[in-house]
Amino acid sequence: MSAAKRARIVAVARSWIGTPYRHQASVKQAGADCLGLVRGVWREVVGDEAEAAPPYSYDWGESGRRELLYEAACRNLHKVDLPGRAGDVVLFRMRDKGIAKHLGVLSEDGSSFIHAFTGHGVIENALSLPWKRRVVAAFEFPFERI
Repeated sequence: MSAAKRARIVAVARSWIGTPYRHQASVKQAGADCLGLVRGVWREVVGDEAEAAPPYSYDWGESGRRELLYEAACRNLHKVDLPGRAGDVVLFRMRDKGIAKHLGVLSEDGSSFIHAFTGHGVIENALSLPWKRRVVAAFEFPFERI
């Protein structure tokens, strides 16, 4: 993916900063969760959403056998090698034995990311060591469509 496309993805993700946290929402400046942020960036950069998001729980500690968010990312995005690059979507496992349930958009190659976080809304954080340890996978938006 070109540097210009990556910069556009980051700019769009940053335009969501300040959006309040709302579980299962995806409306810029009104409310979004982490998936809602990625869905909103997709709509602005790629176009119509690839699939409807099913209902999902709020619990990061949720356990289960299926990695539904990982599977959906594999269906709709292109998996890339870690650590990923600016504009890539990163997937996190927030609990050691939990399923992967948090997403963000890398804003700088390996040093920061944009995500929606409970109690904070959409923010940009350093991709510090505690966050890096939780990364499960990185994905590119489908560059052939943008």
